[in-house]
Amino acid sequence: MTAPQLLSAYAGHWTGDGTGVTVILPPPGTVGSGEVRGGAPATREFALLDPTRLVDRVDAVVLSGGSAFGLAAGDGVMTLLREREQGFPTPVGPVPIVVGMSVFDLSVAGTPPGAASGREAALAALRGDPFGTGTVGAGAGATTGKWRGEPVPGGIGMAQGQAGSARVAVIAVVNAWGDVLGGDGRPLSGGASPARVDNPFGMQNTTIAVVLTDARLTKTDCFLLAQSGHTGYARALHPAHSRFDGDAVVALATGEAGDADIDLLRAVTAEVTADAIRSAVTG
Repeated sequence: MTAPQLLSAYAGHWTGDGTGVTVILPPPGTVGSGEVRGGAPATREFALLDPTRLVDRVDAVVLSGGSAFGLAAGDGVMTLLREREQGFPTPVGPVPIVVGMSVFDLSVAGTPPGAASGREAALAALRGDPFGTGTVGAGAGATTGKWRGEPVPGGIGMAQGQAGSARVAVIAVVNAWGDVLGGDGRPLSGGASPARVDNPFGMQNTTIAVVLTDARLTKTDCFLLAQSGHTGYARALHPAHSRFDGDAVVALATGEAGDADIDLLRAVTAEVTADAIRSAVTG
C-alpha cells in the first residue's frame, strides 16, 4: 500500500532488525473499544476500552513487536501527541489515549522497540510515508504455523470493504500459533507436518488487529465490532485464540459517514478481518 491514509486515519511504520512498530492515528474524537480472546495478551490501556468505562475516545493505537517490552513504544506516541495538544481534556491539560498491543518476536531476547521507535512510526504516519505490508513495521518479526514446529514468515496485512454507506478497513499483524487459511479452508502458510506435542514455540504467538470504520457508533457498538473481528480470526486462522496466543482486536469509529446498520457492519468486518490476515502472508 503506497498511500498511508486509512479512511480518515493515518498509519506509519518503524522497522528495525526483526521487529518493529506500526502506529494508527485516527481523527480527534474517534470512539473505540476492544476485546481480547487469546490467553496470553500483551496490551496497554485495554481496560479503558470496556464499554462501561468513562473514556470513549482513542487517540492512537500502537502495534509493536517485543511482547510486553514493546509496549514501551506507546510512550513515544503519547509524548508526541501531548506536544501536539491532543488527548482527553483534563484540568491540567490533555491526556492522549494511546492503546497498545504487542506480538512476541525475537527482539524479546535483544533490543525490543521502545519510545523512540514508537515516535518514529507516528511521525512516519504524520508525514505520509509509504505504508507497506508483509514483514515491515510490527510484522517484521512475525511468523505463523508454529504449532507444527516449523515457523514460516507472517507479517502485517490490510484489507478494506463496504457496508452500505459505511466503509471498513482492517490492519492485522499475524504472528499466529496456527496456520493462515485461505477462503477455501486450505492453509496459505504452514507446512504439511502434523502439530507437535513437544512444541518449542508454544509461548511465542499473537495476532492483533485494528478495525476502523467511518460509521457513527457508540462505544458498545465498537465492542461488538471488535467481537466480529475475532470471528474473522476464526475464519482465517487455525487454530485461533489458543492459550498461547494473545489475540486482541481494537475497533475504532470516526463517525464521518453517519449511522450504519451495525449487524451489516459486523458481517463485513468479519470478512475484511479475515482478508487482512490472509494478505499478511500473500501480499
